[in-house]
Amino acid sequence: MTGRERPVRVFIVDDHPLVREWLAALLREQPDLTISGQAEESGAALAEMLGAPPDIAIVDLSLKGGSGLDLIKDLADRLPTVRAIVLSMHEEVFYAERALRAGARGYVMKRESTGQIVAAIRQVNAGKIYGDPDLLAALAERIVGRPAEGAPIHESLSDRELEVFRRLGEGHSTRRIADDLRISLKTVQTYCVRIREKLGLADGAELVRAAVRWTAEAGR
Repeated sequence: MTGRERPVRVFIVDDHPLVREWLAALLREQPDLTISGQAEESGAALAEMLGAPPDIAIVDLSLKGGSGLDLIKDLADRLPTVRAIVLSMHEEVFYAERALRAGARGYVMKRESTGQIVAAIRQVNAGKIYGDPDLLAALAERIVGRPAEGAPIHESLSDRELEVFRRLGEGHSTRRIADDLRISLKTVQTYCVRIREKLGLADGAELVRAAVRWTAEAGR
């Protein structure tokens, strides 16, 4: 970095304090990167970034007060100059696909090395897409040739329906989901009905069992 170049401003959005501290410590070691802010939930993150837009936003998919996908969509709509990178526990290709479709420019697993995370920030800041080569290859395969039969059950769900389904699978009550996503209990119940209809499930108990089974298979 030359004396005339300013550091890349990075905003961290993760609901785990230890993850934020780890990322902040990592960024402080890089002379070309600087921390512009941190937040644990989507609403506060968006408000802070609207006030002082960063260059890069590192976003976890599971957040307090909403989902990472919703935040990425808000950034794409309201702050299109901010490039989002997902840092996630989810390894499955469908999460990467939804994140990139929402507007993310990079997808990195939390288990990846610190070097890859830094490389992702620099590559995305340069206007490129970043992702593990195997993940991107699998994603390309999904896009160009989806199987006609045997599609996973989540394929028919919207982003918000998938978020509710995942949280049910993690053992959250509908009241907690409503509180976490800052929507009404009635809205969550409506999503549950839609999910049941799409997946052909008989009742709420069957919905919860399917969600728990799917979440376990997804590696959560």
